Amino acid sequence: MASLLDMRRRIKSVKNTQQITKAMKMVAAAKLKRAQDRVTASRPFAGKMSDVLGALSAKVAGEFSHPLLDERGDSKYLVVLISADKGLAGAFNANVIKATQAFLKENEGKVEEMIPVGRKGRDFFKRRDVKFTDEYVGLTGSGQVVHADAVAIANKVILTFTEDTSIDKVFVVFTEFKTVLSQKPVIQQLLPIPRAVAAAGDGETVGADAEYIYEQPADEIFGRLLPKQVEIQIYKGMLESVASEQGSRMTAMDSASKNAGELIDNLTLNMNRIRQAAITKEIIEVVSGAAAA
Repeated sequence: MASLLDMRRRIKSVKNTQQITKAMKMVAAAKLKRAQDRVTASRPFAGKMSDVLGALSAKVAGEFSHPLLDERGDSKYLVVLISADKGLAGAFNANVIKATQAFLKENEGKVEEMIPVGRKGRDFFKRRDVKFTDEYVGLTGSGQVVHADAVAIANKVILTFTEDTSIDKVFVVFTEFKTVLSQKPVIQQLLPIPRAVAAAGDGETVGADAEYIYEQPADEIFGRLLPKQVEIQIYKGMLESVASEQGSRMTAMDSASKNAGELIDNLTLNMNRIRQAAITKEIIEVVSGAAAA
């Protein structure tokens, strides 16, 4: 049986851990509020840009060709994996890595290259047979996303896709933020940008039949907008990932704090029982000594 000194040490250790988890929960909650506001602000712009470009590219199908629009084959993929730089975020990293593994299994032999964004995804697939085109770590550790970092990643993706014609498609894997308790891994095709007809978010249908007036030639417009679309989608994925990470971390630290509280209660109860047993034993020894005298 553990001694009173051992129980006190264990209780003190758990209390120290509980203080850390409570502090991490508060920090995650503060970062989550900022990240959630940025995600909410970015979604309408990213969605509308995809709608307009999808309709516009469908309108000029057959008349205009661009490396970021033209369909290739379906034999070689490049995957951009967005994960976290830190742990202690519940199942956040495990879920996005699991989704990536499932995608690799479904497309066995097709995914030959990867660009990991985040240390956890990088470290996991570094031990697997996956070639890294490039890697980006330390970009989201502070809970902030810098647009310039998304631009650098997008430029690398575009350069790789345009120079290596053997790459047929580029996919981005990130975690979509829904609520503090709910985050969903998403796999989205990044390149080539689909020539799709989409519905606008305000209920108005944006279709290929819409009339457009070009103030510049189509090649100049697409030359500017298509790379910007890749930047925006990567930037949005990073924002979604950071918000999901902080939400998952806040939930995990809240659960850890509650579990620590329950463990402290159980240890305190056991400590009191040990103390009571020790006192009872001493009383019995005193009474037995007095009776013998």
